[in-house]
Amino acid sequence: MLELGGQTPTETDLVQDVSEADFMSKVIEGSKKVPVVVDFWAPWCGPCKTLGPMLEAAVEKARGAVKMVKLNIDENQMLAAQMQVQSIPTVLAFFKGQPVDGFQGALPKSEIDAFVSKIVQISGGDASGGIDEAIAEAEAMLDSCAAVDAAQIFAAILQKDGQNARAFAGMARAYVLMGDADQAEAILNGAPAEISESIEIEAAHATIELARQAAKAGPIELHMEKVKADPDNHEARLELAQALHANGKVQEAVEELLELFRRDREWNDGAARAQLFTIFDSMKPDDQIVLNGRRKLSSMIFA
Repeated sequence: MLELGGQTPTETDLVQDVSEADFMSKVIEGSKKVPVVVDFWAPWCGPCKTLGPMLEAAVEKARGAVKMVKLNIDENQMLAAQMQVQSIPTVLAFFKGQPVDGFQGALPKSEIDAFVSKIVQISGGDASGGIDEAIAEAEAMLDSCAAVDAAQIFAAILQKDGQNARAFAGMARAYVLMGDADQAEAILNGAPAEISESIEIEAAHATIELARQAAKAGPIELHMEKVKADPDNHEARLELAQALHANGKVQEAVEELLELFRRDREWNDGAARAQLFTIFDSMKPDDQIVLNGRRKLSSMIFA
């Protein structure tokens, strides 16, 4: 099992003040090990007060794959001039003793995060601090039904990155596998608002809905006999599709729902299409069942 991170670097390790006296050791020499981002700022600079904390957060999130130093240009005017800093905030990134990228002015958080990630990638590092690898391992455990082990990894990830949509979704799916849909839903409801409508969270909600349907689906044979007796029994066909899906017969479930849509697309407020979307949302977008099912549904809609 992947261990997440060992000892977390402290804020002092990752974000430091720098001056002309130690610029060479902290930036030029320091960047030979990991990239160093230099934030040129001044106490009177309003945009600096906005940019600085966001840049620090992005650096700390990278968990040691990049470091940051803050240089007050009022106290280090000669060095700022040597670096050709003409306005602030200015940010320069160094790697192997050389500047590799930079920007001027305040940027939105998304662009700051992207900048830090790019710097880490330039150095061949991992901006996620091992989190992406941990998520991949936990998701593989889910695929092999090792739900308890997966949940432990997702919980560790969320302790380090409380806004990771994949980890929230994975934790919910783990509890679904353990038969606790209510706890799975509670986990998703606890996700931060910023990620509550992400693709991963929506997919997990769909998985919970399908699990609840499966709990009361009943035997396939019962619904199949009803459909054979009356092919226009739409309720029976919908219940047959739910029972098929509950028993792992996803392709057959999709075919029954497509047939229901073909027979009466408006029945029960478009229940067939809604159920198809629930199934599709719960699966990987590039799954052949999803791709073929969406194509067939689209051809019916636009026929």
